[in-house]
Amino acid sequence: MLKKIARVILKIAIWFIAISIFSVLFFRFVPVPFTPLMLIRCVEQKADGKEMKLSKDWVSLEKISSAMPLAVIAAEDQKFEEHFGFDLEAIKKAENYNKKHQGKKMKGASTISQQTAKNVFLWPNRSWIRKGFEVYFTFLIEIFWSKQRIMEVYLNVIEMGDGIYGVEAAAQEYFHKPASKLSVREAALIAAILPSPLKWSPVKPNARVQKKAARIMHFISRLKLEDF
Repeated sequence: MLKKIARVILKIAIWFIAISIFSVLFFRFVPVPFTPLMLIRCVEQKADGKEMKLSKDWVSLEKISSAMPLAVIAAEDQKFEEHFGFDLEAIKKAENYNKKHQGKKMKGASTISQQTAKNVFLWPNRSWIRKGFEVYFTFLIEIFWSKQRIMEVYLNVIEMGDGIYGVEAAAQEYFHKPASKLSVREAALIAAILPSPLKWSPVKPNARVQKKAARIMHFISRLKLEDF
């Protein structure tokens, strides 16, 4: 009986690894059509009696303003080009902060690679099981995708508002222009709302968003990244 169970578990593991690697290789070249979060948000909208909204428009990295990758790097992951999916220093700082501020909102340290893996392949949840899968898929995309591809996918699938996914949809919704025409300030404002895209707005920024956007613009002026 135990041998049968072990064989079933082994088969499931082999199939999972094979399918996951195939999926990562497939999306290295093919645009991601939708993500689990997009489907979940549509169900939530329907359950709340709202009109279903899903605005997205895939564009290549070449058709996105160069300010936008720099803005999200400045806002979310300043060591994006250096690390292999995980910022160990940021993780340590987050752990120390959370120990000192127990009972308050937990501080995260997810890199752009981790967020991309989570958005494309997983569901939004804070369980250790989901985190384990996130680590696995982060390693896979770091192995099989270039940093440019990770950034391209990230900027096309990230939630940027209510029913708004990706920078092209965000640029059209908020600033009535294509992503290729975004200014440094507009890119900084979009990047500044990413922690809470359903609460904050780049066109009606509160003091917190304005302060963060100013900090992002300052970092952009200092960044020297050849790949973006």
